[in-house]
Amino acid sequence: MIALPVVLVAVYMTTLDFFVANLAVPSIRAGLGAGDAAVQFVVAGYGLAYAAGLIVSGRLGDLYGHRRVFAAGLALFTAASAACGLSPDAASLVLARVAQGVAAALLAPQALTLIGVLFEGAALARAFGWYGAAVGLAGVSGQAIGGLLVAADPLGLGWRACFLVNVPIGVAALALIGRVLPRTPRSGDRRDLDLTGAALIAAGLVAVVLPLVEGREQAWTWWCLAAAAPLLAGFVRRQRRLAASGRAPLLDLAVFAEKGFAGGLVAVALLFGTSAGLSFVLALYLQDGLGLSALAAGAVCTALNAGFFLTSLRAGRVPAPFAALMVVAGLALLGYAVIRAAGPYQVASALFVTGGGMGLLMSPLISSVLSRVRRERAGAAAGVLGTVQEAGGVLGGTVTGAAFFGALDGGWAAATLAGLAVLVAGALGVLAHCLVPSKPVIHVNP
Repeated sequence: MIALPVVLVAVYMTTLDFFVANLAVPSIRAGLGAGDAAVQFVVAGYGLAYAAGLIVSGRLGDLYGHRRVFAAGLALFTAASAACGLSPDAASLVLARVAQGVAAALLAPQALTLIGVLFEGAALARAFGWYGAAVGLAGVSGQAIGGLLVAADPLGLGWRACFLVNVPIGVAALALIGRVLPRTPRSGDRRDLDLTGAALIAAGLVAVVLPLVEGREQAWTWWCLAAAAPLLAGFVRRQRRLAASGRAPLLDLAVFAEKGFAGGLVAVALLFGTSAGLSFVLALYLQDGLGLSALAAGAVCTALNAGFFLTSLRAGRVPAPFAALMVVAGLALLGYAVIRAAGPYQVASALFVTGGGMGLLMSPLISSVLSRVRRERAGAAAGVLGTVQEAGGVLGGTVTGAAFFGALDGGWAAATLAGLAVLVAGALGVLAHCLVPSKPVIHVNP
C-alpha cells in the first residue's frame, strides 16, 4: 500500500531536518558569519516551533480534517525548506527554520491519526513499528546525509542543499496525497479552538528553551526561565477548566492517567534528547575538533546509522535494559576515545555501539507508549508524544550545547566531554526507566 510510504516520507523528512542541520553548522557559521547563539537557534528554533505547535495541530486535524491539515503542513514544509536554502543571512535562516518547525508540527499528529485510520489490529501494530523505525532512522542518519550533501556540493549549493533536497520530495508527496490518503471525519466546533491555551503552551516552552540558548550571554534570561513554570501551570489549569465546563480542551489531560504513559514519555524525551545532543556534539567535534571534512565527518557518523539499522531488525526481541545499557556503554566509549585523542576509527566504533542500542530501543519504546492509550484518546496521545519527542530533542540539544560551549575555553576535547556528560546522564535515565518492570496495556474497543 502506497499510502503508508507517503505518510512515512513526510515523517522521515520532518525528523531528519532536526538532525541534518547539525552537520551543516560549521559551514553555516562560516558562510553566514553566524555566532554561537545563532547556530543553536538554527537547530533549536526548528524543534521549539515543532514542539510548541504539535498539541494545537492535533486539534486542527479534528476540526478541519486530518488529510487536509497534513497536506497544508507538507506544502508549508516544502516552501519553508526552499526559504532555508535561499536564506541570505543567519536571521533569515532562523526564521525559515521556525516556519519549517510549524509545518512539521502540522504534519506529525495527522500522520499518526492517518496510520490509525488506514490500519487496524496486527497491521496497525506493524505500521506503528514502521513509524518508529522511520523516526529513529531519520534521527541517526541525519549526520551522514548532511555530511554527504555538504561535501558533494551539488550545483555549488554547499550547506543549502541540506534544505533544498526536501523540495522535490515534498512536491512528489503532495501530488500523491489526494489519491492515496483517505478523508477523515471532522469533529468539534471550530469556535472551541483554544487559542489562549495554545499561546500559553508555546510561551511556556519558549521560556524554557530561550534561557538555555542565550543564558551565557544575557542576564534577563533568568527572568524568562522563572516565567516558564506559571505559564505551563496556567495551561494545565485552563485545560482542566475547559474540560470541567464541557468544552473541548486543547489537550485531554486524562491521557496522562493511562497506566505507564507519563513514565514512558519521560523515557522518550530523554532518548530523543540524547540523540539530538549527540548529533550537535559530533558535528562540532569531528569537524572543528579533529579537523575532518564534512564528508569524512559524515562517513564517521555512518557507523551510528549502521548500528541502528542492523539492530533495529531485532527490535522488540532484546530486553529493553540491555538496549539502554548499550547506549550508555557506547557514549562512555566515545568519551574514552575523546580522552585518548583517538582517531576517527575509534570514534566510529563507539558510535556503532551507541547506534545499536538506539536501534534496539527506539521503535519498541515509542510503540509501547502508544499501546498504553485507549483508541479514543489516541489523538491526544499522538500530540503529546510528538511534543515530548521534539521538546526532548530541543532541550537535549540545547542543554548539551550550553555545556559544550561553556567548556570550550578548555579546548575541543574538554567541551566534547562536557557535552557527553549530559548525554550519559540522559541515557542513564532511560536505563532506569527500562529497569522498572511493566507490561504494555493494549486497549481494545468492544
